Amino acid sequence: MDRFELYDLKVEVAEPRSEMVCSHKVGDSFLVQGENLIFDAGTSFSMYALSAILPMLPVKQRKTDDNDWITTDAYIACPDPNCGALFKITRTGLRTFRHGECTVVP
Repeated sequence: MDRFELYDLKVEVAEPRSEMVCSHKVGDSFLVQGENLIFDAGTSFSMYALSAILPMLPVKQRKTDDNDWITTDAYIACPDPNCGALFKITRTGLRTFRHGECTVVP
């Protein structure tokens, strides 16, 4: 079997914990499907916020134990210490991939 599953994700700007000073807007979002980040036309997302979120995406895509904190914790803080923005990562579905379609390594 050369199949594996990854969760599709939605990353969205959630209600802030305090005033947002960056360009975030509550409700702005993007999707993660496999290795692809999918943005709606006209949507922007801070590259600084993205740099804080990116390391979490591959692990949130994978199946984890129900008691693992990565399964239950969904919020990432804006990396600007003066900004109260929170970004919520939600698993939205499960997608099947084939090893051979993702790499040339046998």
